[in-house]
Amino acid sequence: MATIITMPRLSDTMTEGTVATWLKKVGDKVSEGDILAEIETDKATMEFESFNEGTLLHIGIPEGETAPVDSLLAIIGKEGEDISELLSGKKAPEETDREEASKSDSEIKANTEVPKTTESTKESLPKGVVVVTMPRLSDTMTEGTVATWLKKVGDKVSEGDILAEIETDKATMEFESFNEGTLLYVGIEEGNTALVDSLLAIIGPAGTDVSAIAANHGKGGFTENSAATSEEKHEEKQEEKQEEKQEEKEKEKEIEDAPTEKTAEPVTQEASTDGQRILASPLAKKIASDKGIQLNQVKGSGENGRIVKSDIENFTPAAVAPQAAAVAPAKTETIAAPAAKVFVPAGEVVTEEIKNSQIRKIIAKRLAESLFTAPHYNLVIEVTMDEAMKSRAIINSVPDTKVSFNDMIIKACAMALKKHPKINSQWKEDAITINHHVNIGVAVAVEDGLVVPVLKFTDAMSLSQIGGSVRELAGRAKNKKLLPTEMEGSTFTVSNLGMFGITEFNSIINQPNSAILSVGAIVEKPVVKNGQIVVGNTMMLSLACDHRTIDGATGAQFLQTLKQYIENPVTMLA
Repeated sequence: MATIITMPRLSDTMTEGTVATWLKKVGDKVSEGDILAEIETDKATMEFESFNEGTLLHIGIPEGETAPVDSLLAIIGKEGEDISELLSGKKAPEETDREEASKSDSEIKANTEVPKTTESTKESLPKGVVVVTMPRLSDTMTEGTVATWLKKVGDKVSEGDILAEIETDKATMEFESFNEGTLLYVGIEEGNTALVDSLLAIIGPAGTDVSAIAANHGKGGFTENSAATSEEKHEEKQEEKQEEKQEEKEKEKEIEDAPTEKTAEPVTQEASTDGQRILASPLAKKIASDKGIQLNQVKGSGENGRIVKSDIENFTPAAVAPQAAAVAPAKTETIAAPAAKVFVPAGEVVTEEIKNSQIRKIIAKRLAESLFTAPHYNLVIEVTMDEAMKSRAIINSVPDTKVSFNDMIIKACAMALKKHPKINSQWKEDAITINHHVNIGVAVAVEDGLVVPVLKFTDAMSLSQIGGSVRELAGRAKNKKLLPTEMEGSTFTVSNLGMFGITEFNSIINQPNSAILSVGAIVEKPVVKNGQIVVGNTMMLSLACDHRTIDGATGAQFLQTLKQYIENPVTMLA
């Protein structure tokens, strides 16, 4: 039977989406996990993954067009299946809502099997009361776990306050309130997991009885979250978004028309050097990024210190203390407390079950999919690190500069990928996508498993920029402060276990990438140079490739180029 795919809600504030690109066309085969389209939300352009298998029978929203959340996006079913009834009977979500709202109580009772409640079967929420549901905080999130509640029942809530920390399939994220009032009800306790759109909380005027709302949520007893807000507030938010979107377009046009004499250096927004989140409007972030302004240098004038457009436009670099701008954040190491010892009586079998986190579940799912769908093979090469060690020592002698061997390897990879773009590719059933931009993912071990923050446009970054970005992203990854957008869009991945003394290992490809580089430890050992046995420093590199996209010779040529860059770091300056 054909399945209707609707415009997804890819962010907690998304009300409509624009189809930027269709990656499948009508008639194409679709497998679970395939990317159907790239959808532009109010926050970013994100890949939309199919959770169904079959043939793409219909596209409801053409490329470049915008539609509300839950509009008909596509229909997937069996090849040749008749979908005329689905198409003739389709209605916009808002039309369906209006029809349902206009039905009398008796009509609803006659046509539905909703259990009788003490309230009317379909009634509006009390004035000022808002139902908050489990948000979809990443494009692949289907359920979330409440890690921590930062507000308790009875607490006052202001717009911009952090209600809770929610663990998604990618990271633990702060969930911000877009409403004001008192927290009247908590629907998901700490540590519990629930599906997206499940009842998370109810906010409203203090003293309001919301027991019936909580009991009837999802049963048709009350209108949903979107209807809980007054029409005036909803329209006001829509107008603000439209104005902001228009301002962004005008700003982009100004940037396109401006002379390109000097390009601003890539700027990481979203967080300060101490790993704390910075509140800023999307337009402020955009302008700051275009101007090369670090958000942690700007004082916000908006609510709760939020940075707005005028703060960026009025910002003057002279207001920042020079020494504060130059000093890199001090390195801090968190030493985990030793695990509690479990008493095991002699001769007894003792086991312990640890509940799988969302991150652990998604790691298991995706790595299994990668290993069993992509035919892996590995190429191993040994590189001499003597010149790299000398170059690093010279670079790090510059005040306030710190570059690691991993940073040098990432830079070398970025340059080698530009020379061998077939390594920088993605497999699709109907075509191989060659990425001519380089976004390198860096594997970071965290308490719950592994995350891969992404360095966007790595080939345009200097060694010091790579080093600073990696340290910042890794720090926030370990503090569970990464945003989903910072873990999306990688075209190649680097995994390094050298710091643990591991000399050689093979990794599983981080799909949709076609390759991942495994980096081992630098080992001091006897080597032959100019016919003489001398002490040298070497390192093993292992490249795991997807044989569907990368032939053995192609992978070998990439490793040869990579070896040349690492063994002669000065060539990376050419």
